[in-house]
Amino acid sequence: MVFQLTNEFIFPNPDYAEEDGLLAIGGDLSQERLLLAYSNGIFPWPSEGYPLLWWSPNPRLLLFPEKFKLSKSLKKTIQQQKFEVKIDSDFEQIIENCSKTKRAGQDGTWITPEMINAYIQMYYDGFAHCIGTYLNNRLVGGLYGISLGSAFFGESMFHLQTDASKVAFYYLVKIARYFNFHYIDAQTTTTHLLSLGAEEWERDDFLKLLDVSNENKTYRGNWNQFVPSNFFTQL
Repeated sequence: MVFQLTNEFIFPNPDYAEEDGLLAIGGDLSQERLLLAYSNGIFPWPSEGYPLLWWSPNPRLLLFPEKFKLSKSLKKTIQQQKFEVKIDSDFEQIIENCSKTKRAGQDGTWITPEMINAYIQMYYDGFAHCIGTYLNNRLVGGLYGISLGSAFFGESMFHLQTDASKVAFYYLVKIARYFNFHYIDAQTTTTHLLSLGAEEWERDDFLKLLDVSNENKTYRGNWNQFVPSNFFTQL
């Protein structure tokens, strides 16, 4: 069953989602609605030519920080410090690059101008965060997502150099460990994330985890204020 949203900030129970995860259409990308969505295991995933679409897939792909699989090759790249890594810097550039990245099986991008503007605002309000990787002072990879409670909801990543996004993801996992996050929500299953240690969870079980993580502190604001200055120069 697919629900039509109204001006009220209410979402239907995710249990009513279609088999593909589609739950509702309509509404807007206001911060209040976005925060309500994420706290209920729902996220926007627009499609060109359709009203705004809201999803809660089953199963859900989660990565628990302690189960992250660091390959020998990626470990070597990190030890070589090939990339400079920055947190909560150049958010606009990172989300713009993510919106231009071509995905297998997708003709266009779901990161619309409206999505970009909404998440930039979330960044300035301290809920959205990013990690960028740089080579010769040029942004070559990165990722962004939403942080609420003890969970990080990954949205998208990109790379212009081999391993650039993998290094960013490694440091996201490191931050998740530092903040004692319960999990990183990767939303939908990909073979790449499975290879890094992510696992599929039934939606009901995920929502129970979400209820617990929602009770914990949100690290709101620029994350540089919470991590030590040498955070990105150590394994």
